[in-house]
Amino acid sequence: MDDLVIRGGHVIDGTGRDGRDADVSLRDGRIVAIGPRGAGTAHRTIDARGQVVAPGLIDIHAHSDFTLPLAPRAESKIRQGVTTEVVGNCGFSAAPALPGRAAVLAEYLASSAPGLAFRDTSFGEYVEAFPPTAVNVILQVGHNTLRLMTAGLEDRPLTSAELSQMQGLLEEALAAGAWGLSSGLFTAPGGAAPPAEIHALARVLRRHGGTYASHVRDEANGVFDAVREAIAVAEATGVHVQIAHLKLSGVDNWGQAPRLLAEIEAARARGVPVDCDVYPYDTATNPLRNLLPRWVMEGGIAAMLERLGRREVRARVRDEIARRGLTNFGRIPSWDAVRVAVSPNLPEEAGRTLGDLARRRGIDPLDAVCDVILTDRGATRILVTSIADDDVRAIVTTPWTLVGSDGNAIEPTGVTGRGKPHPRYYGTHARTLGQCVRDLHWFTLPQAVFKVTGGAAAALGLAGRGVLREGYAADVTVFDPARIADRATYDEPHQFASGVSTVIVNGAVVVDGGEHTGALPGRVLRRQAHRGRVDV
Repeated sequence: MDDLVIRGGHVIDGTGRDGRDADVSLRDGRIVAIGPRGAGTAHRTIDARGQVVAPGLIDIHAHSDFTLPLAPRAESKIRQGVTTEVVGNCGFSAAPALPGRAAVLAEYLASSAPGLAFRDTSFGEYVEAFPPTAVNVILQVGHNTLRLMTAGLEDRPLTSAELSQMQGLLEEALAAGAWGLSSGLFTAPGGAAPPAEIHALARVLRRHGGTYASHVRDEANGVFDAVREAIAVAEATGVHVQIAHLKLSGVDNWGQAPRLLAEIEAARARGVPVDCDVYPYDTATNPLRNLLPRWVMEGGIAAMLERLGRREVRARVRDEIARRGLTNFGRIPSWDAVRVAVSPNLPEEAGRTLGDLARRRGIDPLDAVCDVILTDRGATRILVTSIADDDVRAIVTTPWTLVGSDGNAIEPTGVTGRGKPHPRYYGTHARTLGQCVRDLHWFTLPQAVFKVTGGAAAALGLAGRGVLREGYAADVTVFDPARIADRATYDEPHQFASGVSTVIVNGAVVVDGGEHTGALPGRVLRRQAHRGRVDV
């Protein structure tokens, strides 16, 4: 007898092929049959008539390692149908924290991981202690974290001894099951790393079968060179490279997406193992301090705060922004394009723009920016509207691009419910399957499902998931194609997506009739050392 059968639904299997009406039978955490309605029995039957039955969705670019220990039900993601999250992105990971260095890592990640407890830990200990959650988790180790542990926030090349130490820490993480390395070359300390440093670490990845995901060095005026740098890693080492949240930020760069995509497609055509993901929004999110020139962060948070209190430093920052635009985000129309998402010490400012804040205080906008950073000790998080809608459409609709939220699994209450975070935390995948298909007609539903299931699994080298196939893990999402939608807004972001009725993770029902059951069947999916990328 099967554990569960999903009857009467329209099965879209995650390969990109058109769907078909079929039943899906599950037993012992696996898919055991997909086909016409059979006579077999099951302990439970789910009526999926009028609904789509798809693989559990994969969020290929997320930061939920900072929130899942605080919100293990993963409500903002699981209610969209997400069953697996790839975390430790943009060079940021909560481990390793070398002896006596946990406080340094906590301060560095304060704007990304408010409320998360940090402790001295190896990556292996971190993996073993990762708590039960509603979703499966793929962990990456962050280059910024490794560099912080090795050389702090110093803006310089590593010594040979420091590089060897970083390579050793990377090997330890890979041996513990880390899927690969991520980088955030747009900010300190990763921005100090020359390409040779990344290539040296990529050679470690190649030996262990790991992957490399990169928030490239510049997503604004230098985006073409930054993407070429990422492609060069894949071309030189053979390591699979995932270019994170591909975009062209800043008004000076709008309209160039077709040319950037053509360069990536040319690399793929000559066999370079490179993919990219994107979120279907024109607004990014980041720590406020990252909008300032990189030298502001040199020496650490305390040094940054001391600098920003000085009039002459602010004048230098103001001049650089006037000439070059915001670091990594380029030139924006005004500070009204930047709004406060989460401010630990100024919670009343959430949702307001920096331009409005400056006008209310009667001060220069750059002074307002620096004052907020000082008040929050660098922990302010903001939203930046800096991407052209036409570029978003061009990237998202490219057949081989994938979709990732670049967001956290959160819930409306508790520590993760603070402020007004990006609505993509609650809506990226629902928006892809709903509005992008039904309202915008950007692609067909099978194509949309592929971008968030089978396509993501193939890019990751993730075996046994991402497709509805006999013998694969029983990660399944059932949704109404006429109702699935992103309901979160910038003014009211803490709103769950609609239209998902059932979500099954490793054979356990987590969302039932649209409501969370409280089940936490997710697993850490580890890459087996020296044996390539497999789901174990």
